[in-house]
Amino acid sequence: MDILSFLVIIPVLTVAGILFTKDLKGTRVVSAIGMSIQLLLAAYLVFYYLSVKGAGNFQDMILVSDHVWFPTLNIHYTVGVDGIAVAMIALTAIITFAGVFASWTMEYLPREFFITLILLATGVFGFFISLDLFTMFLFYELAVIPMYLLIGIWGTGPKEFSAMKLTLMLMAGSAFLMVGIFGLYYNSAPDGGQYTFNILEIAKVDIPIAAQRFFFPLTFVGFGVLGALFPFHTWSPDGHASAPTAVSMLHAGVLMKLGAYGCFRVAMFLMPEAATEMAWIFIILTSISVVYGAFGAIMQKDLKYINAYSSVSHVGIILFALLMMNKTALDGAMLQMISHGLMTALFFALIGMIYGRTHTRNIDEMGGLMKVIPFLSVMYMIAGFASLGLPGFSGFVAEMAIFVGAFQHADTFHRVATIMAVSSIVVTAVYILRVVGILLLGPVRHEEHLKLTDAKWYERVSTITLLAAIAGIGVLPLWLSDTILGSLQPFIDKISMFLH
Repeated sequence: MDILSFLVIIPVLTVAGILFTKDLKGTRVVSAIGMSIQLLLAAYLVFYYLSVKGAGNFQDMILVSDHVWFPTLNIHYTVGVDGIAVAMIALTAIITFAGVFASWTMEYLPREFFITLILLATGVFGFFISLDLFTMFLFYELAVIPMYLLIGIWGTGPKEFSAMKLTLMLMAGSAFLMVGIFGLYYNSAPDGGQYTFNILEIAKVDIPIAAQRFFFPLTFVGFGVLGALFPFHTWSPDGHASAPTAVSMLHAGVLMKLGAYGCFRVAMFLMPEAATEMAWIFIILTSISVVYGAFGAIMQKDLKYINAYSSVSHVGIILFALLMMNKTALDGAMLQMISHGLMTALFFALIGMIYGRTHTRNIDEMGGLMKVIPFLSVMYMIAGFASLGLPGFSGFVAEMAIFVGAFQHADTFHRVATIMAVSSIVVTAVYILRVVGILLLGPVRHEEHLKLTDAKWYERVSTITLLAAIAGIGVLPLWLSDTILGSLQPFIDKISMFLH
């Protein structure tokens, strides 16, 4: 059994173990042990990848394994990773581990909750290791479908509406995506050979430009819906606001990155000529996402909605950077995927912990929390500083690379779009500092808030894990950047012949 398959097997075994537990304590212990092992495996994978590359292995993908499982359509279980996939696997493992501890007090159907949450994570891990488009799509659906149950059963507010809206919009995106994937499949053998879903084999084929022009926008939009691409973003704020804490963490921290990763790995890498022709359309849409999301966050009073609109803006920056299609911007996009995943997961964890104490997410009903829950308040402030790109945190490294890369385009269109995107930093500072000032500083507004207790041990484990990763990337970014840069070269080589 190849090592990458254990990233899927361990969560499945964890789910099986949870089925045999009898109480909340047993469920929590099994979930924590399973996701701790998964985190250790992800850490080992990172060190293994770095050691292999350091030893001079220049293959695009390592740990490649192939097993035929539907020969009629040439569908394979093919797995392999490059530096980008390894980084995304590590991100998923960290957030899933933190999410388990953030859900430590889940009392309503805890076994079912943790089973569904870990199944969602299983789909994410499978997606990032897959090199077969059909297998990747199956894991993609495994990651998306549990969201309906997690929000509809364990959510808050108008949870049924939010769950249905999210599911319908993501299923519509999946329909576009399926058409795009089969379009790639039926154009993968122009000389009359056998069709294939293998990404590495399709990448060697020159797909006719007419087919690219039709299937590229379908594939990009299909993945873009999950990446909250304007105007297909409206499911995201409602879904975030109604989801339980750990689900919001995985949803914004990892699931939305599936969309950006898919846009890069499938749509842009396999259809580069159409990507260069049509990039301007999606640059306009992503620029709107960035600015709209930032201004949308300013208008909100609910902490979750503020962070949800912030996520629309930050993930918009990722898609924007991908469409710049140069090495600096692409490196920044990948760093931003990791950075935003960690930051937004920390935000949602803290919002859930604050809500569990104050029973409100309305910032106008809170104040002076720094005096009564200093640990959680300081963590929230640090998360805010990381989100607005303060030097020393991961957000600064990622956004600097994105904007420097975007400015490498000297034409007016790209420069104007870049200025629009850069302006979002100022807007981000406005809503972050506004929330910090209202929520944490000033007098305590309600007497009952004086009785609030600070973070418990399991909450500290969750938040410190995420903060350590954010600070680690901010202080020592080069190892991650170098890991990613090497894996961008095949795309850069392929796209360069179409860039003018």
